[in-house]
Amino acid sequence: MLTKQQLSHLKQELLLQREQLDRQVSQEVEGLQEDSQRDNVGELSMYDNHPADMGTELFEREKDFALSTHAESELNKVDQALQAIENGTYGKCQECGKEIPYERLEAIPNTTFCIDHTPERDLPTDRPVEEEILEPARDDSFAGRHDGKVKDYNDSFQEVAHFGTSETPSDFEGDFDHYSELYDEDTEEGFAEEYESFAATDIEGKNRQAIQSNKEREYAETLEDEGIDAPFGDLPYKRSDGYVEDDDK
Repeated sequence: MLTKQQLSHLKQELLLQREQLDRQVSQEVEGLQEDSQRDNVGELSMYDNHPADMGTELFEREKDFALSTHAESELNKVDQALQAIENGTYGKCQECGKEIPYERLEAIPNTTFCIDHTPERDLPTDRPVEEEILEPARDDSFAGRHDGKVKDYNDSFQEVAHFGTSETPSDFEGDFDHYSELYDEDTEEGFAEEYESFAATDIEGKNRQAIQSNKEREYAETLEDEGIDAPFGDLPYKRSDGYVEDDDK
């Protein structure tokens, strides 16, 4: 049972909350009374603005609407709590009629429910429909989400591009039978070029080795098997400054 001192303290807290929320709602409603987003941002036209800038403005406007709706909801709870004080039912659960602990009322003065019957305990079930398709990133990679294997692709753009881009087949050279052929997928090795190699070590800086692409390895093995320096034959090392014969000699 609340004492008169506790009830007086909680009522003052509710009146202070009501004053703050009422001021907030009034300010937000006044700021959202513009007829359009163009008027809201003070622009004569939207055509000369970058879509990202207008996306930011739209996000801020929707956020203001959400804050205004939340403030109105909180204000309604405060009014119900103040009405409960006038009716003499404040401090009792609206659902089960049990006494609400003073510690809970002190933390949330506008509540009229005990912790077991508060509507805030019910988690929303209306999840976005996109969650049926989208999946969180796995191992910092866009690839291998469905088969559970991590793939080290050269460029994540190629993975994302399969879902569509602003480009059309007319933007590419050559003939293609399908959209999926517009981007080269032969990059699973992690090399930018077909013939490429780079030096690497382990995490401690030891075990130095040269990492070669498959094409680079096949090329080197072919030259080694045939015992030549290049496909056109051996290179004339140290004979001159270049590979061109000196006419004066």
